[in-house]
Amino acid sequence: MSDQAATPDLQPDVPHAARMWNYWMGGKDNFAADRAAGDAVAQVYPEIAVMARLSRQFLIRVVRYLAGEAGIRQFLDIGTGLPTMQNTHEVAQGINAEARIVYVDNDPLVLAHARALLVSVTDEGTTTYVHADYHEPEKILREADGPLDFTEPVAVMFMGVMGYEPKLDKIREIVNTVMDRVPSGSYLVFWDGTDTTEAVREGARKLAESGGVPYILRSPAQIESVFDGFEIIEPGVVQISAWRPDGEVETIEAYGAVARKP
Repeated sequence: MSDQAATPDLQPDVPHAARMWNYWMGGKDNFAADRAAGDAVAQVYPEIAVMARLSRQFLIRVVRYLAGEAGIRQFLDIGTGLPTMQNTHEVAQGINAEARIVYVDNDPLVLAHARALLVSVTDEGTTTYVHADYHEPEKILREADGPLDFTEPVAVMFMGVMGYEPKLDKIREIVNTVMDRVPSGSYLVFWDGTDTTEAVREGARKLAESGGVPYILRSPAQIESVFDGFEIIEPGVVQISAWRPDGEVETIEAYGAVARKP
């Protein structure tokens, strides 16, 4: 995407997480600042592109499980990012035609793409977009109420987005505010980058130096603490590549899990 195509709201000179992730995944919906920051991270942590690919595969496996075995028909995907292949609604509605999905993000570019691309693949299902930041859980819940029925179970997804919140207690507060609103039998999906190698820690430092919002890496134990009070589904809090894998498991500095609200 050319910087000339940007509107002022897009802030093309400021690296943005959704657009950087798009760049790492080989997409074209990004600006020079996003590419520069992305290259700075990849120079010291080239596995970032692998993480982007594995995170999408994790999403696909998780949504397949939830829409299939777990019988979930409603999904609240908070921090969805830019549309790519096999988005949440495509996977879920491919299994359950009546699946309802609400996407949430705060990037104007994501909003533009959501209006054009994130449409239901079935007549029975629905796909809706809420333009909000995950620091606004009450707004998210208010606008998702209607498209989603909060008297029925909902899968709430935070897919690699909470590293931009520096306070772990705040992350727990946001997650619990949303999960308190959904009924028993709902699910929480959460993953984030971990501080498990020096290379990934150096990548986080390069991101901050390049002008991007600092990404706070956490320990697997800290990520597990987000699931306090929920029933973690097997295989537990693991590297996202090792969560019910379809084939060979690749090592990556990202941990997550799926948990059920009792």
